This record gives sequence, structure tokens and C-alpha cells, in this order.
Amino acid sequence: MRVVYIILQFVLFILAGPLLLVKATLTPKYRGRIGGRLGLGLKRELDVLAGVPAPRIWIHALSLGEVASAQGLVTALRRALPEAGLIFSAATAAGEAFARRHLASAVDCFMPFPLDIPLSVNRLLNVVRPDLFVLVETDFWPNFLYALQQRAIPALLVNGRISDSSWRWYQRGRWLFGPLFRSFAVLAMQTEADARRLVSLGVPAERVLALGNLKFDTAPLAAVEVIDRRQLGIATGSRVWVAGSTHEGEEEIIFRVMQRLLPRYPGMCLVVAPRQVERGAAVAALARARGLAVWRRSMGSPAGGQVLVLDSLGELARVYGLAELAFVGGSLVAARGHNPLEPAELGKPVVFGPHMEDFAEVSAALLRAGGARQVSEEEELFRVLDHWLAEPTVARQAGAQARLLVEAGRGGAARHVAVIKQLLQGGGGHGPVA
Repeated sequence: MRVVYIILQFVLFILAGPLLLVKATLTPKYRGRIGGRLGLGLKRELDVLAGVPAPRIWIHALSLGEVASAQGLVTALRRALPEAGLIFSAATAAGEAFARRHLASAVDCFMPFPLDIPLSVNRLLNVVRPDLFVLVETDFWPNFLYALQQRAIPALLVNGRISDSSWRWYQRGRWLFGPLFRSFAVLAMQTEADARRLVSLGVPAERVLALGNLKFDTAPLAAVEVIDRRQLGIATGSRVWVAGSTHEGEEEIIFRVMQRLLPRYPGMCLVVAPRQVERGAAVAALARARGLAVWRRSMGSPAGGQVLVLDSLGELARVYGLAELAFVGGSLVAARGHNPLEPAELGKPVVFGPHMEDFAEVSAALLRAGGARQVSEEEELFRVLDHWLAEPTVARQAGAQARLLVEAGRGGAARHVAVIKQLLQGGGGHGPVA
């Protein structure tokens, strides 16, 4: 299997190499990231690593969502193992930026994650020399996992999940995915159903655990200072609702709903946070086309109006605190949804669309608890928002149920820490391999 994978890699490199070279030449930031992922230009990281103690735990997350899931675990690890060295990597620039902002006090060193080429993998493993590798949710790379096995470095999957669509792929490619999953010392899944699916793929049952969802243990947003509405240009006393992590195709629906709500609730303000902040100008243009007074967070000075486009990184959690209610994006279009626990743990009633595949368990739990509503189209979204705005007591009760659910779900981080301690006690080499 690995030989076939390496051959495919070589073919893809021949085909895509020239394009990547052009991009690296034209984009300095991209060039720097690629260099780091090849194990080049790491002087700053090497200087920091020189002072990082053992045991070294390398935690890797794919992107922003997975980094957010890891927050509670990283915080709990730092408390439980103050003497350990914590190294963190993220595969995307957005994920790395988020990690540097929110995990800097707990992490000893931030590292690039290697491209899955044996030379790059071995170069970075020789530099980091981890005693344990922790993968958050997803981002499986055969050469990297193989190199860990060769060095007897245990690998732990945390917050694992298998969606229905992924499950179909895993069943079809059992010959490919089975060995990948079996390369982990322990696979800590979110639910018993996830665990059963892994065992059916041939993973030994004694390696598979159901430890709950780490997203419940994200550093409490209630402890995050809610942003002053005056900094945003939102009028004192105005009612606010937030549409977070929206995707193309959702903003038009949201703006049409806002147009219908404004005559019923004059002075109300909508904050729209596009998932990709670089879409800020396009989202603002959509609002203007609907006749809505709009301003953008990235433009600096507060302006005021009916719609604020939050095209900035790392502020959505603080802005949720201003809201009476929240819509979670990526759910009215087929983008698999985003984390509804962020507004829920602040006691906000949550509404989302039908596409919540990446958060199926937590969204279903919120619906059962009465802390959320699920809609399938624009008219339903309008009716839910109108009902909550007209009946604020009902909205507050739904928000309270959402928050209770989050509080009851906490504890997964502590269970994961216990597994990490056991793996560290079991030993594992970290010597260089050519």
C-alpha cells in the first residue's frame, strides 16, 4: 500500500510541481510555509526547541476548527504535565495563526508539519524528537505515520469521528484506511458509534476508546471578555444577532431575512462573520445591493449601520457575547456546518441549517435539549428568528438549555489527558532515523 502511495505522490509531483514552484516564487508567505514543511529554514524553531524539555508531546491539528477543538486539551495538558514540552503544528495558515493567538501561553514551540515526503518527514522528526504524537480529529498521512512506527513513537488520535460520508469511503477503501488506523497506539473517538465503526475496519478493540467530544472542553468563552460594542460601531441599546462562519450562498439568504426583520425590530444590527475573511468586500457588496447600511470591521474606525461584516480573525467568540441569538453557518449550503457550541456555551439560542455533518452529534444534542432549532430554508429561518426576537423570554430559556448542555458535556479533556499519561509511561523511542 505504501509503495503505491509513494508512486502516486511522485506522479502528482511531476504534474503539479511547476505550478507549486510558480506559486512559491510569486508568494513569499507561501514560499516560507513550503520551506518549513520541507524542513528548511527552521533556525528560529531550532533555537526554541533547544530549551524544550522531555517528554515532548507533538500535537497536530489540520485547520482552524481542529485547533479550536484542541484548546481545552492543550490547556488541560499544561496543567497536568507542567514539566512536559508541548509542540504544536497546524496544516493551514489560518489554523497556525489561531493557535499562536490562543495557545501561546501553553505551548512551548510552534512547528510546521512536514509534507508527506520521507525526506521531509524524517528531517522534521529528527528536529522535534517527540515522545508522543497526538493528532486532532483528522489529517492522516501514511509516510508520517509509518515513520512514527519505525521510531517506536506512539501515535494517539483524539476527538476522532467518522461521518456517514467518510464511513462509506472507509468501507470502500478498507485496504488503504485499515493500516492507517492500525498505526495508532490508541484511537480516542467521540462516540461509541464512531468506535464501533473503527473496530469493524479491523482495528483491535483494545486500542479504541470513546472519550467524548473535546469541543465541550474548549476554553470557556464566558471567560473571554465580550467586545465593547462601541469598538464595533454598534449603537448602545440596539438588538444584535450574529451569523457566524457563513459561506457563499448563505449571506444572500441572511440579508433577505434581515430585510424582513428590520421593519418589525427597528434599529436591530446583524453581524455577519464570513468563514473566509478575504470575502469581506464581496459580502459587504451583497448587503449594499439589498439596500442595507453596511460597514466592515477590517476598515478600522467604527461606522455604524444595520450590518457589520466581521472580516477579522479571532473575534467571533467575543462578538457572540453581544448577540441575543446566533445562526451558525456552513449549514444552509453543503459545507458540513461549523461549531454550534461556541454560541451555545455563552447561553445563546442557536439556529442552523440541514448540513451539520461535521457536528452531527453536538447539533443533535442541542436540538434534543431545546437549545437550538434546525431549519431547511429561508422562510423557516425567518420564522425562528422572528419568534425568538418577539419572545425574548423563550429565547433566553433556549439559550440557558444550550449552556447547560455544554457544561454537562465537559470532562473529555481530562479523560484524554489520562490516556496521554499512560502512553508516556509506556515509553517510546525518539532517536534520529536516516
